[in-house]
Amino acid sequence: MQQLKRCLPLWMTLSLVFWSPKSLKVCGQSGTQNALTGVGLSIGYPLGKNESAFGLVVISASPGGPANRAGISSGDIILQIDNTSTENMGIYDAAERLQGPEGSGVELTVLRGSETKKLSLIREKVSLNPVKSRICKLPTGGDDAPQIGYIKLSTFNKNASGAVREAIETLRKNNVKAFVLDLRDNSGGLFPEGVEIAKIWLDKGVIVYICDSRGVRDIYDTDGSSVVAASEPLAVLVNKGTASASEILAGALKDNKRAQLFGEPTYGKGKIQSVFQLSDGSGVAVTVARYETPAHNDIDKVGVIPDHPLPASFPKDDESFCNCLQNPAAACHLDRVELFSK
Repeated sequence: MQQLKRCLPLWMTLSLVFWSPKSLKVCGQSGTQNALTGVGLSIGYPLGKNESAFGLVVISASPGGPANRAGISSGDIILQIDNTSTENMGIYDAAERLQGPEGSGVELTVLRGSETKKLSLIREKVSLNPVKSRICKLPTGGDDAPQIGYIKLSTFNKNASGAVREAIETLRKNNVKAFVLDLRDNSGGLFPEGVEIAKIWLDKGVIVYICDSRGVRDIYDTDGSSVVAASEPLAVLVNKGTASASEILAGALKDNKRAQLFGEPTYGKGKIQSVFQLSDGSGVAVTVARYETPAHNDIDKVGVIPDHPLPASFPKDDESFCNCLQNPAAACHLDRVELFSK
């Protein structure tokens, strides 16, 4: 608790990067509420290989939301919102344009590779229930065989750590002896919830370092007092839509050798910035610190590198995920040994 109190200003400034001072809502979706009326997008400025692109990059699209159903996905570039160019548009301005009354429309011009599309979306309430879980029954071993518990964590809101704990306990009651934590397209949210969820899986170790120009500024670690599942095999799924608090969690589990990571390099959001509002209503973001994983890897613009790729056809929905484990003939098949070997 002392550590969290001492570092409180750091995670508060992190929140300012994503929250609009006027509406206190994250760009395209909310990090702390149960639902938001909008299109279900998390957006940011282009990073890494997209740095030369103008516009705003899609970090993730909420599963089942209007943008997701329209085919918008991580890495797409939003060129226009209602015929207004995003070339010099701030993310707060874009967030306000994407949000609006339920049932109202918004038109997006989206670039993917060399293809440009105009898409008309209808705003709706996008649910931000942070956790979905299910049991994946394996094809051999009978009813008493150990099963795999699948946990999809979609955002780090104020209920996230409690929801993960509840999912673990419920799955255990159904003979689950191993877990898969899916962080794909989770663009982050509340930093303290990322730390708390890491404590659920780790019995000890550093979770993340906060560093500035003089070196390590703060250390978040765990002594095992909050651990719930430190011994069961664990695999973590990540992709380019895994960002911010999700990267902190993935990096902590990987570097502490608690889990194998599967997928593709994560987004690479590793800076902590403070936003200062100017007299004309605009704002300026100033980098005050950065994250480093327990192995002192700077993730900014690089991301967390997974241990193994996933098959190209590997699905994102929970039902299809289970099918890939159950059917050895499927192109997306991964067996238990592949998932949980270290």
